[in-house]
Amino acid sequence: MDPGQRGFSLGESLVTLAVAGTLVTVGVSTVGDLLEGLRLQAVAGDVQYQLMLARSEAIKRNARVVLCKSADGQTCTAQGRWEQGWILFQDRDNSGTREPQEPLLQQPPLVPGGWRILGNGPVARYVSYGPLGTTELTSGAFQAGTFTICRASARAVEGRQIVINAGGRPRVQKVWLDSCT
Repeated sequence: MDPGQRGFSLGESLVTLAVAGTLVTVGVSTVGDLLEGLRLQAVAGDVQYQLMLARSEAIKRNARVVLCKSADGQTCTAQGRWEQGWILFQDRDNSGTREPQEPLLQQPPLVPGGWRILGNGPVARYVSYGPLGTTELTSGAFQAGTFTICRASARAVEGRQIVINAGGRPRVQKVWLDSCT
């Protein structure tokens, strides 16, 4: 190269572009992972909030309040998963399902597509809070259970579990799942 000329050779330019391309690719996947983690936290936070709201409403009203799966925003269903939607209502007849005369307290917004919210056996259909803020099945037995929230995937995926203890308090924990289907 002539000492009076400035610039880069073709080889130097190609190496620079290759390094820059690699850095951009790594940066984009890292940002994508970060955004996915934030979405997971948001969905888990929404579910935890609804559980805490149900508990507080039961205490405030001194009555049983239920959070149940709902496909239509008005009635409870035993079918499907929690991501289809849910409703919060005062359960005056202690049935775990909403009757037309029972007040609908809240119908939360829909969960974004592609997410799974799975309730294990005790919370597969509903979560019921009594006047003392404890979870109770309609039979009167205590209700403790776990919700698992994850992005639909056949591969291993990060998720969150919301564990409801015997006292009715929900807590969130991070988990890794083999798949989320």
